[in-house]
Amino acid sequence: MHITNIEGTTKLSNGVKMPCLGLGVYKAKDGDEVINAIHAALEVGYRLIDTASMYKNEEGVGEAIRSSGIPREEIFVTSKVWNDDEGYENTLNAFEESLKKLQFDYLDLYLIHWPTSKYLETWKAIEKLYRDGRVKAIGVCNCMKHHMEGIKNTSEIVPMVLQNEFHPKLVQQSLIDYCGKNNIRYQAWSPLMRGKILETEELMHLAKKYDKTVSQMVIRWSLQKGVMTIPKSVHKERIFENSQVFNFEISAEDMERIDSLDSQERTGAHPDNFMEHFAEKQKNKK
Repeated sequence: MHITNIEGTTKLSNGVKMPCLGLGVYKAKDGDEVINAIHAALEVGYRLIDTASMYKNEEGVGEAIRSSGIPREEIFVTSKVWNDDEGYENTLNAFEESLKKLQFDYLDLYLIHWPTSKYLETWKAIEKLYRDGRVKAIGVCNCMKHHMEGIKNTSEIVPMVLQNEFHPKLVQQSLIDYCGKNNIRYQAWSPLMRGKILETEELMHLAKKYDKTVSQMVIRWSLQKGVMTIPKSVHKERIFENSQVFNFEISAEDMERIDSLDSQERTGAHPDNFMEHFAEKQKNKK
């Protein structure tokens, strides 16, 4: 994936063009915080905003886009169906609720947030939304190869996007290769490892070499690996910093050095045991 500016896109399997760099709004508070973050991103040139029903900020996302002065069709908006809403009818209802909160007529991309026991049934509903023209592209999050094969072997439409946790300490190259062979675009969430990656000594050394910040190095590395990415921030200066990654290129040798940091370390749950992970989190909240 060779892109030279923030307007760069990749073509999905159905021909839809999707921006390679976007803004994630996980944990951005609904209202002024998420609205201001999106306005800052759009002013810099971002044209992809990634939200989800679980983030509870879809209303603010919709307001930010409507008040931006930029035509709706020029902004690529993603949302996701949450675990509690999976299942055929529940998914259809959840989608309508997301559109209602966003005050949109359609979504650009709709994803299954996590593969629960109902994910194949949920995918059937998402296929229907796509066929009905309610969403331009469809995909999944937090899936391993066996989840993807499950959809591929039982459905008519292969996911167009797989959004997974991805950063220098969790590369999963075999899964990226699988997506490449099946014309599925790979997208990173938590590309900066929720800030933890910024303290990595090897990356700090490379950032100094290229006269860039660690976050810029990691985002550039992602894009050079053909992985779309959605770093999240609500701070205007960080949003700008994360966009300044198109005036340099990481050498093949240094790309390998960053790849070598892979330790399979996750900040979120593993897709195969996430139900237990979330159950434990809910228990700890009580």
